[in-house]
Amino acid sequence: MAVPVQELLTQGRAALRAGDAAAARLAFESAVAGGGCGAAIEGLARVRYLELDFAGAIEDWTRAYAAYRAERDQVGAVRVARTLAGMYGTVVGDWAVGSGWLARAQTLLGEAPDADEVPQSSERGWVALDVGMFTSDRAAKERRFREALAVARRVGDTDLEFVALAYLGASLVHADRTDEGMALLDEALAAVSGAEVDDFAVLEEIFCQLFSACEHAYDVARADQWIRVGEAIAERRKLPAVSAFCRTHYGAVLTAAGRWREADAALTEAVRMWDVGQRSGLRGGALVRLAELRVRQGRFEEAAQLLAGVDVDAEPAAARPLAAIHLSRGDASLACDVLERALAVVDPTSTGAAPLLAQLVDVHLAAGRPDQAAVTAQRLQDHVAGHPGEYLRALAALARGRVCLVAGTDDPRACLREAIVCFVRARMPVDAAEARLELAAALAADQPEVATAEARAALAVFDKSRAGRDLAATAALLRSLGVRPSTAPQPGGLLTRREAEVLELLGHGLSNPEISDRLYISRKTVEHHVGNILAKLGLRSRAEAAAYAARTRPGQE
Repeated sequence: MAVPVQELLTQGRAALRAGDAAAARLAFESAVAGGGCGAAIEGLARVRYLELDFAGAIEDWTRAYAAYRAERDQVGAVRVARTLAGMYGTVVGDWAVGSGWLARAQTLLGEAPDADEVPQSSERGWVALDVGMFTSDRAAKERRFREALAVARRVGDTDLEFVALAYLGASLVHADRTDEGMALLDEALAAVSGAEVDDFAVLEEIFCQLFSACEHAYDVARADQWIRVGEAIAERRKLPAVSAFCRTHYGAVLTAAGRWREADAALTEAVRMWDVGQRSGLRGGALVRLAELRVRQGRFEEAAQLLAGVDVDAEPAAARPLAAIHLSRGDASLACDVLERALAVVDPTSTGAAPLLAQLVDVHLAAGRPDQAAVTAQRLQDHVAGHPGEYLRALAALARGRVCLVAGTDDPRACLREAIVCFVRARMPVDAAEARLELAAALAADQPEVATAEARAALAVFDKSRAGRDLAATAALLRSLGVRPSTAPQPGGLLTRREAEVLELLGHGLSNPEISDRLYISRKTVEHHVGNILAKLGLRSRAEAAAYAARTRPGQE
């Protein structure tokens, strides 16, 4: 006996809520075969979205739109039109196409009865939310998000209510109204935790807005608390881990928190996930953040390869890793130019200007321009005075300390100690360790015992985070103090970190081209690493290397 279409649709939606894509697909395909059209095709689009098949999802949503129009289902057509607007705009990066679909949704709303006469429909609020997402004017964003929130509360749509609350909160944080915005985000996340949000895509968006806001505000502590809650929710609902919802911002938060192995996995997957849209801003943002992580790891060549696919003028955040790459090559002039160009387009009153100014201080010092470094450090200090936050205070204190060390003025040690305290409070252990290394070097001559203690504390953090460049610098300082540094053995014994990563992927059966894509290195470089692995471990073939990797699983913690 055939199952009624409506029952199949109910089964498919329940499977989607549980994150069971296979069961949802079976139900919706059966509904299509049984005569269901718009709703069933829309369900298949959501299945493809859950499977990260964005091109397929767009194709099915387009088919669903045509079906809803043929069925004269105005609400369904509006819903799919504004969904396609978001997909084309944020995922594919075709903003003109996205704007066209959003305009279509607005036109259809104008043809529909007023929302007050159709209380069960909240599409007017959802469209207002999407309009707010597409506009760059901060005040207009806030108006639209508040409009969406009002509609949601009037018609009782809790999914819309809490995603609108999250977008509003994040927008306020990005406008540096941090306390006000974070309070709204905390409320939205509490609703998610309390099972008031039903749609997995909405849950994804709420977490994404939280991580975006935490990245902007350098609020690692808040992100870490909600990450734990999110992981529990994901496990309970059998959904992908929270990192899957918004890997780009999540990876940046993990980088700041010193959880570099997890950050590496999240950001690498983010780049791969957005490969569907080469022009997508989301992909560019993921590349920039992965390049930033590579720079911090001291892997400048790989960072440069990542940024080769990024339009730096369109991605001001790329200025920091690119400037670091130039400085590593001894070209302070190019580094300075990149940072000055970024500062020219970033709002000078926003928190985003502070890290650029801090890095510019380092560039001036490296170029032997202490006077310009001092002027820039003062600019940073004046800027931070208007922005409360431990991370920004730490940046300013570290910059002052470095300038004082070079100029031989004031008390650099006090500045460095202040930077350490603030970085620790901000939950940024690697940054705190870098400040400890600076302090240890400053104390080495007249307080070697204290310098040794600070250097050892820094070494432990660098070793845990696998910060190779900083690890080597700290070990060298300890040796100069007459101390033999002790660090944990590196993955693979005789192997370098990169060789250990290649070996691990060999153990999972990946080919050289697949390893090249996974690690963002050339195929020739992969071949070179494979040759080194075989020579160092006394192995005769890739098969033996794969077997060795399977037995030892290098790189696991």
